[in-house]
Amino acid sequence: MLKKLFISSRPISWINTAFPFAAAYFLATGELDTNLLIGSLFFLIPYNLLMYGVNDVFDYPSDLRNPRKGGIEGGLLEPKYHRPTLLISFGLTIPFVIYLLLVGDLLSSVVLMVVLFSVVAYSLGGLRFKEIPFLDSFTSAMHFVGPMLFGLTLAGASFDQRIWLITFSFTLWGMASHAFGAVQDIRADREAGIASIATVLGAKATVRIAFFMYLVAGVVTLFLGDRYPQAALAALPYLFVVGREWGITDENCEVANRGWRRFIYLNFLAGAIVSAVIIGPQPS
Repeated sequence: MLKKLFISSRPISWINTAFPFAAAYFLATGELDTNLLIGSLFFLIPYNLLMYGVNDVFDYPSDLRNPRKGGIEGGLLEPKYHRPTLLISFGLTIPFVIYLLLVGDLLSSVVLMVVLFSVVAYSLGGLRFKEIPFLDSFTSAMHFVGPMLFGLTLAGASFDQRIWLITFSFTLWGMASHAFGAVQDIRADREAGIASIATVLGAKATVRIAFFMYLVAGVVTLFLGDRYPQAALAALPYLFVVGREWGITDENCEVANRGWRRFIYLNFLAGAIVSAVIIGPQPS
C-alpha cells in the first residue's frame, strides 16, 4: 500500500509545489521558521498525495486505456486501493491544514482553502474541472501558483506590481505546461468522450498557444527589475521543446509525449535557474 501511495504522489514532482511556497515565504520574511518548515513539508508530500491520489482514483477508467500510466507519468491504482488512498490522502492533509489555518490570517486561510478546493475539484467526480476546456489549464496552473500565493499571504507580503507580474508569468507557464501535456492524449480523450483544452482546439493550435504562453511568461519577467529578468532564461528550453512540435496534427498527437517527458526534467532546470536568481547577489 505504501508503495502505491508513493507512486500516486508523483515523487518526481514534489519539488514543483514545495519550492513555490518555500521561495515565496522566505523571500517575503527572510526567515527560516516553523511555518516555513511545516508549510514546505505539507506542499512536498501530503499536498501531492491529495492532488494525484484523488486523480488516480477518479481517473481509473480512463487510465486503464492510457499506455502512459503506471510509471513516472502517473500511477495505475487498482480499485482495491481507492478507498484507502482517499482516506489517507485527506487524513494526512487535515493536521497540516489545521496548523496553517491557525497560524495564518483570514486572507491566507481563504487562499489555502481555494487552493485545496481546486486540487480536489480538478479530479473529483461531479466536479471534474479537468474535463472543462480552458478551466482545466487554469486550474492545473493554480496547483503550482497556489502554493506560492499562499506562501506570500501567510508571510503577510504586500502585493505590489512585481508580485502580480510574477503571478501572471507563473500562471501562463502552468497553463502552457498543462495545455501542451494534453496534446498527447487528444485521440485517446476523444475516443473516451473526455474533453480538454486540446480536444477543443486541436493539436496544432494548442501547441502554438502553449508556445506563445511560454514566450509571454518569459518576456514578462524582463520587467521585474533588479536581477529577476535573468529568470527569463528558464523559458528558453520550453520554447525549444514545444517549438519542435509546431507542425503537429491530431493524427500524430502522440509524438508530443517526447516533449512532455522532457518537461519532467526541464522543471528541475527551471527551478535551478530561478533558485540561482533568488539567492544571487543584488546588482551593485
